[in-house]
Amino acid sequence: MRVFTGVVSLFAVVIANAAGIEFDSNVPVSLKVQVEGDLRFLDSVRNSRVSKLHRDIFGSAKPGEYANWFHSRVDYFGYGDCGGSSSAVACVQGRSDRKIWVTRNYVEIEHPQVARVMTLYHEARHTESDRRNWPHSRCPIFYKQKSIWTGGSLNWHFACDRTEYGSYGSASILLNNVSRFCANCSEKVRSDGAIYSNDQIRRITKKAAFLRIQSDFKN
Repeated sequence: MRVFTGVVSLFAVVIANAAGIEFDSNVPVSLKVQVEGDLRFLDSVRNSRVSKLHRDIFGSAKPGEYANWFHSRVDYFGYGDCGGSSSAVACVQGRSDRKIWVTRNYVEIEHPQVARVMTLYHEARHTESDRRNWPHSRCPIFYKQKSIWTGGSLNWHFACDRTEYGSYGSASILLNNVSRFCANCSEKVRSDGAIYSNDQIRRITKKAAFLRIQSDFKN
């Protein structure tokens, strides 16, 4: 989710992370530890190969590439309300501040590790100011799919994309590759990857882009 609200964090003191991320002082220690662990998990993934769209977006998944991709985009991590939206899970609130935020929905609604990683990388994509932060498009007014995270309605919300390279498409491609090609993942991780990848691809409402991702999933 991308929210440009002009909100300024009230917490000037930050907790430094050895990996390079600085956490606002109101970020619970348990959340900080979880985020660091989730990022280490993805960087530990060893794919036997990757798809073309994965290579276009994330590279070849050699050791260190996932971490480099994320940390080249994100320096700061906040915990807040993302502009007051009760349905928000995470967001970027500034066009070029290299910071992602998560909400109580991210913390309190239980989802597997793959889903949390999906959200972190989704938001990292939104920090790319040179691509207008990959803005979302409105979902169709009669859109029936609900949020896999909160169960909330998505129709006519800015919660869809029209390109395979935006936040939803790239997250779907990332998890599809983990599901199909991860050589050192458990069956649960691979299964979770497929579930969340298949959910995210349905956020792509432009048929040509949807079909390109579908084709990528078969190669």
